[in-house]
Amino acid sequence: MDVISIFRHLYKHAKIKGELYYIHNKYELFSENGGIVVEHLLKIKLIHKEAKLPYQANQGDAGLDLYAVEEKVIKAGESALIGTGIQIELPEKTEAQIRPRSGLALKHSITVLNSPGTIDEGYRGEIKVILINHGKEDFKVEKQMRIAQMVIAPVLQVKLEQTETLSDTDRDKGGFGSSGE
Repeated sequence: MDVISIFRHLYKHAKIKGELYYIHNKYELFSENGGIVVEHLLKIKLIHKEAKLPYQANQGDAGLDLYAVEEKVIKAGESALIGTGIQIELPEKTEAQIRPRSGLALKHSITVLNSPGTIDEGYRGEIKVILINHGKEDFKVEKQMRIAQMVIAPVLQVKLEQTETLSDTDRDKGGFGSSGE
């Protein structure tokens, strides 16, 4: 469902009256109850003849499937950089996280090496995925194969402050294994 369809649905069925505006890479519906974020805009540019738009299998899914634009064999125990043929423009104050697909991990021991891989808001190059083969057999990546998923997440901007002391907690300095077996 596109943004305009969502607006029409809200206007008709939810009895929300207002105006739809595009502000800071997102659509906002201003109503009597204030602004309601309807949808953030993720711009996607296809830069390869084999490229496909990321795909959300089910409404509400966090991940968007990414597709390979090239064939490559990843030998057992090795990794490879796989192109997706897309560039993106993220909404303000977000990042794209590149994560493994559970089916590839379970069935073929293929995962994203630097999981999750981070795509910063300002990056405009091709999205590429580092896959590693933890299996005992070579694995062939084929064109149009779903190789990873991309999750768009908010990024909290922080101010850094150097200090000599930190607040105490129950855990304190307990690290690996400190919370039990």
